This record gives sequence, C-alpha cells and structure tokens, in this order.
Amino acid sequence: MADRVALIDYGAGNLHSVENALQRVGADVALVSDGDALAQAERIVLPGVGAFGACYNGLASLPGMIEALEGRVLKDGVPFLGICVGMQLLADKGLEHGETPGLGWIGGEVRALEPSEHVKVPHMGWNDVVVADDASALIHPGEAYFLHSYAFDVANNAHVAARTDHGGAVTAAVARDNILGVQFHPEKSQAYGLALLERFLKWKP
Repeated sequence: MADRVALIDYGAGNLHSVENALQRVGADVALVSDGDALAQAERIVLPGVGAFGACYNGLASLPGMIEALEGRVLKDGVPFLGICVGMQLLADKGLEHGETPGLGWIGGEVRALEPSEHVKVPHMGWNDVVVADDASALIHPGEAYFLHSYAFDVANNAHVAARTDHGGAVTAAVARDNILGVQFHPEKSQAYGLALLERFLKWKP
C-alpha cells in the first residue's frame, strides 16, 4: 500500500498540479488544512507559489498547523518535501515586502534575485540542477523548471543539496535529516520532476 502523503492546502497556487504529479507516481494523497490531519501522515509535502509573507501567513492561519508540522517533522522524523515557496519557508526569514519570519528549520534568509543586463528576474524556465558534493541522494543532476524572483541564501553550505546558475550560484535544493526542499517545480519538470517525487515516496531518512 502506498504511504499516505499529506499535501498541505493553504491556498497555494500550485496545490493541484503537485497533487496530480504525486498521484501519477503512485502516492496516496490527502489534502490537509489543519494540524490534526497530519497525525496519520507518513510523508508531508508543502507546496507554494507567490509572496513569502502571504504564504507564511496562509500557513500560520491553518489551525494548529505549524505546531503539528514541528511535531511530525522535527520530532517524529516524518519525511518532508517543500516546493518553491514551500522550500523558502524553511528559512529563518524572508525579505520580500518587508521582513517575515519563516519556520527556521534551515538557517538563512530569502532574498531578492538581482536583475542585470544579462540576468532577467523572475528566473523562469528550464535550468541545470548541479548537485553538491554531499547532497541528499534524492537530488540528481539534470534540468528542472524554475519560476521565482527570490532565492534562499542558506547559512550553512552543508544544507545546500544543489545549485543552479542565474547570474551566479542560486540555491536549487536544501536538505537536512528528513527535510528536503527544492526551489524548482517538480510538477512542471516532466520526467526529471516525476523521478524526484518517486524517490521521495521511497525515501527512508
């Protein structure tokens, strides 16, 4: 039987495309919008698109959700995947439209990408995922689809699982213990993204 994957529904725009992608690789997906619903989850996915502050506030508005996430992920060790802003929310804080606290699970800040003559913001489209030397086994080299204007400036390089290049190195994935976050969109990354989700379903950190 497939593991029960709790997909957190806090109004994220990519919720249903992530749900469809997880179902394509065989996941038993449950959309959850309150903390109590995480009790039976064997894996947890936090999607996200849009502004950091709006996403954090949306997550915090769900009854008991942040406390339940901390209990299930940090204490119980349930495998966790954050996607795009869902990854950025792992940071200590985001600096989009002012300063907003994050979950603080992986140290660092989410800062604006700087446009230049040769670099467009948002960073949009396919780009290489370059795996760090000691990366999580879940992250493989390849090409993935990105769409973001802010990037995770990670405090400890040991937590950077992969980078991409957009006018310089940009964090593409973070990992720590049972926690994985990806800046790119697996649900839009075709075979590469589906393979990542399939590995996540089998992951035993």
